[in-house]
Amino acid sequence: MEEDQDRLAEVIGKNIMRLRKMANMTQSELAEQLNYSDKSVSKWEQGNGIPDVRILLRLSELFGVTLDELVHEPQGTVIMPKRFRLKQRIITLLCSVGLCWLTAVVLYVFLGIFGKNSLPHTWLVFIYAVSASAVVVLVFSAVWKWKWVRIISLTVLIWTVLLCIYLTAFVFGQNIWLIFLIGIPLQILALFFFVWRKGARFKE
Repeated sequence: MEEDQDRLAEVIGKNIMRLRKMANMTQSELAEQLNYSDKSVSKWEQGNGIPDVRILLRLSELFGVTLDELVHEPQGTVIMPKRFRLKQRIITLLCSVGLCWLTAVVLYVFLGIFGKNSLPHTWLVFIYAVSASAVVVLVFSAVWKWKWVRIISLTVLIWTVLLCIYLTAFVFGQNIWLIFLIGIPLQILALFFFVWRKGARFKE
């Protein structure tokens, strides 16, 4: 029993230390937030004691994690504060979208160098890059459950894909502007799908 308590104190201490460092806080700053001494924080982080339930709840709120995440050893992905998690996700998303645009720029440069005058419409790669970026954002927002970002990215994807088809056809002398009419029912269906899913979850 005592060994289990010591193990729990060690796990909680490591989690407090990890979360504190991720939040860029010193022991003194954390202690000030909790109205405790920095010696108490140091004692918890060393596993020489367990904060009471009130302090554990305050820590979970402060770091943006659940109480369960705070008192259990992390399995797989290391727990991190919500603010830090959001920052990491935004950086990941921006890097992924940036790769789409880097690919578009590289392709544009190579087509410009080696295609010479035979490919005057290489600027279309940047329109395609918008659609590719929308796909990337849609995938990440679905995984991370960013509802409004998902709706916006799906809307951008629908209309940019239609724009790509229209401009590609226009380059070859075909004016198919009627294709944009397809976007209207697609947009309605997309919005209906999100509203229906929200309603279904609410009923559950």
